[in-house]
Amino acid sequence: MSEVRITRADAGGLCTLTLNRPDKLNALDTAAFEELDAHCAAIEAATETIGCVVLRAAGKAFCAGADLGAIGLDRHGQLVDPAFKPGVVDRLAALPQPVIVAVHGVCYTGGLELALAGDFILADATARFADTHGKFGFVGAWGMGQRLSRRIGTPAAKRLMMTARTVHADEARDLGLVDMLVEAGGLEASVQSLSAEILANSWHTNFHAKRILRETEGMGLAAALAHERATYPGNAPDYQERIARFTKR
Repeated sequence: MSEVRITRADAGGLCTLTLNRPDKLNALDTAAFEELDAHCAAIEAATETIGCVVLRAAGKAFCAGADLGAIGLDRHGQLVDPAFKPGVVDRLAALPQPVIVAVHGVCYTGGLELALAGDFILADATARFADTHGKFGFVGAWGMGQRLSRRIGTPAAKRLMMTARTVHADEARDLGLVDMLVEAGGLEASVQSLSAEILANSWHTNFHAKRILRETEGMGLAAALAHERATYPGNAPDYQERIARFTKR
């Protein structure tokens, strides 16, 4: 039986995906992307039962990046369509559900590109981030330049991309790369707390908030407002029940 690269567990509306190559520091090969693509397809179709997604990792690290022993090749040693892996990262970013990425240990290069596809990045004190494309002569193709600069600003993104230096957890928080930083060992509790807050809100509202922010990113204000109004989805089916519960407190 082939190794499972990414496991899935669902509970109470929360879907948890776990990178599962701890012996390889969860390095990403084509099989991992194939599994992630399949998981994303299933989650896209599960908006009635899945309201939030967590991406985490087994072992001592989140992800060391691409598996350098299998660059550009599938599990059979055949060349992979160069658009496939970037497309999977884009698919993760475009999931209707909010996506929380939980980072511990190293989160390097391709692993960072994967993390940047999330809506929230939580990290513990062991987390370390780097873009090492330049060390190997690679050019990031999974969204590094665009997502990193949008998250931390162009000047800071340049420093990380052009020096390949490692950023520790506290600096990552100060840069805005990390949304929440906790002590080592506290990551699971923080993920559970944040996901519970998200799940308690209307999923309808959350999904459309994520959609409109994605669709209007980069637009001028007038165009963004016009698009928001043209695609207004209406209130959630249970909004009257929610109001009733609030007013009876």
